[in-house]
Amino acid sequence: MKILIMTLGTRGDVQPYVALGKGLQAAGHTVTVCTSARFEPFITENGLTYAYMNDEVLALIDSEEVRALMGNVTNVWGALRMTAKMMRRVGPLQKMMVADTWQAAQTATPDLIIFHPKTYTGTHFAEKLGIPAILAPILPQFAPTAEFAAIGFPNLPLGGWYNKLSYSLTTRLTVLGVGGYTNAWRKANGLSTQMRGTDFLLKQNGRPIPVMHPLSQHVIRIPGDWPDYIRVTGYWFLDEPNEWKPPADLQDFLTAGDPPVYVGFGSMVGPNPKQLTEIIVVGLQQAGKRGILAAGWGGLEAADLPETIFKLDQAPHSWLFPCMAAVVHHGGAGTTAAGLRAGKPTLVCPYFGDQPFWGQRVFELGVGPEPIHQKKLTVEGFATAINTTVSNAAMQQKAAALGEKIRNEDGIANAIAVINAIMQGKGK
Repeated sequence: MKILIMTLGTRGDVQPYVALGKGLQAAGHTVTVCTSARFEPFITENGLTYAYMNDEVLALIDSEEVRALMGNVTNVWGALRMTAKMMRRVGPLQKMMVADTWQAAQTATPDLIIFHPKTYTGTHFAEKLGIPAILAPILPQFAPTAEFAAIGFPNLPLGGWYNKLSYSLTTRLTVLGVGGYTNAWRKANGLSTQMRGTDFLLKQNGRPIPVMHPLSQHVIRIPGDWPDYIRVTGYWFLDEPNEWKPPADLQDFLTAGDPPVYVGFGSMVGPNPKQLTEIIVVGLQQAGKRGILAAGWGGLEAADLPETIFKLDQAPHSWLFPCMAAVVHHGGAGTTAAGLRAGKPTLVCPYFGDQPFWGQRVFELGVGPEPIHQKKLTVEGFATAINTTVSNAAMQQKAAALGEKIRNEDGIANAIAVINAIMQGKGK
């Protein structure tokens, strides 16, 4: 079977799909991954076929302008304001993404399309090609439930009608933002241009498509009102080969004292990385803890660090996190999963989007303190939270127990079983 996987975003939006692709390929399928050009080496190094998508969206995200906007987003309304400001620049990039992914679909001639919601045309390409599609969101944002509100909406005590409305609004806002580009493609390819609400992502030819979440049932609450075509498989982890070895300076630092605290925010460092670095460094010193500071894409400034803090350029989370006393990060879905899998207490310092959701889930599960939004991060607050994260015995025990449960899941095998059932006509 030939499978096309389409995804768009940062490393956390790509790595799980590469892991799934490797699992599918090991099971005898042919897998093509279409994503931003900067990830081509990552795709091919893992033995998968790469299909081109331009890198312009990520280049815009990396720009100083967007980083400054991200630093001021605290809720869904802030995200909408940011989106509105960027619409003129994003529009042409969306057209390019649709064209690139359609070219990939035509070239790959797949039997199945699996797609991230950011590559929102997956359902429509599948309709044109006469094949199935599976939506694979890395967060529970689009499949409606009466039990809790969609990510980005406040959890108000208004009942199921409000919660379901939040998902309807999420989808409708998505259609409002990108539906025009999809309709233009549909019209150019002889398809109807009438789309309503959940039809945009969740239906094909008027029928619901399967939804497969690469998440752990031990981390998210699985709603009782989800139909059986919405699945939670377990995380899709991509582990480094067993022969991976740390550089000597990293190994020396790890063995020179107590387990350190990992701190890394990936590309999410906001408009002032120098100030953020100072808060981290002084906070760790005030807490009396050793630390590993991951520079990440955002280039956290780490010159002239004290001996108790190590600047890390790169190391696989699957190897590094088990060596830590605790992990601190922005709350990206992938980094959160890696920290929880390692069984380590977690402090989330979110910016926007799904990050506050994961920070709140960590707190609700008892495996980390209350999240601290980046705009409210201070030396004193950071130091206090670090001490709590490292010294709270109950939190450590809960984190270790959760990590064991996650490690016992086989999300990729579960996903392959779901895919096989769907392709055999048993998954609907």
